[in-house]
Amino acid sequence: MKAQLRSSHYSALLSGAVLLLLIHLIGTLGYMYIGRPNATWIDSLYMTFITVASIGFGEIVDLSQHPMGRLFTIFIAVIGIATMSYLFSTFVALLLESDLNATLRKNRMKKEIARLSGHYIVCGIGRVGSNVANELVQTRRTLVVVENDREVLNQWLEDHPDALHLHADAADDEALRAAGVMAAAGVFAVTGDDSHNLMVALSVKLLNSKARVVARLHDIRNADKARRAGADEIVSPDFTGGMRIASAMVRPHVVNFMDQMLRTDDQLRVEEVMVPPNFPDTPISQLIPKSRDYILLATHEQGRWVFNPPDDHLIRSGAALVLMAGPSGRTKVEALLA
Repeated sequence: MKAQLRSSHYSALLSGAVLLLLIHLIGTLGYMYIGRPNATWIDSLYMTFITVASIGFGEIVDLSQHPMGRLFTIFIAVIGIATMSYLFSTFVALLLESDLNATLRKNRMKKEIARLSGHYIVCGIGRVGSNVANELVQTRRTLVVVENDREVLNQWLEDHPDALHLHADAADDEALRAAGVMAAAGVFAVTGDDSHNLMVALSVKLLNSKARVVARLHDIRNADKARRAGADEIVSPDFTGGMRIASAMVRPHVVNFMDQMLRTDDQLRVEEVMVPPNFPDTPISQLIPKSRDYILLATHEQGRWVFNPPDDHLIRSGAALVLMAGPSGRTKVEALLA
């Protein structure tokens, strides 16, 4: 909508400019004809300009003996001044609308972020951060992007114009508060700077100790520092990439299966759903009926894994259910546990 309005203003400005040039051309030719043989091109153009601009200088082209020439001047003045007014009003409208829309959009975004709960904050939207954000979008999870580099942020917004975002330093407490860290489920510290990611993790934990923090590190030797700073999970793209390359060699079918799962139209993922506190012990067969929308792979409860649990296995509060499901399947299981 914004692009359409801006495009209409640009079209109006172009139309007005063309009309103004046409008026000057007609006026120049007209005064050349009226003031012949003494009027020059410069005199005729200047006469047209001061008429349209309503400067009020004397007649450069003598019209004292040409009543029709003065009627022609009135015509040029009326059309020219109207065109100038139209151009000026359109230009002002474009400026005001751009500033006003930016202000309104910023305020509206702040209100939307303030209403969020259980969302995710992606700090850094570069090569790694953009993939993280895309995965959250694909799996229909709410996110807020925080990026200090305007050019990088604009590249992300070109593909996601409606995304909630902040142009700010993610390590700044005010920026994190504005992104809703107090009600966030988790924060991704995925900038390209290890030390900056450590600062983000520390700032998040000081503001909201319950928020889960996943930090990106190039140098795996900084893992202990990151955990002491508050990171719950450490991911090294270099280490993970090496493991992925090894897996592609020694277990190619598994890797191919995972790749195909990520590319399906159903957006299948291995998902995790937490059983809420104070949930009554309930057999799987009664709680989670068989469905094509999801497959229960395992449960994690009291520090141990139960793979392919039987139908009479009791689901207890605090357990984690590991499913293979798309976004709609995950939502259905979450609704069953609500």
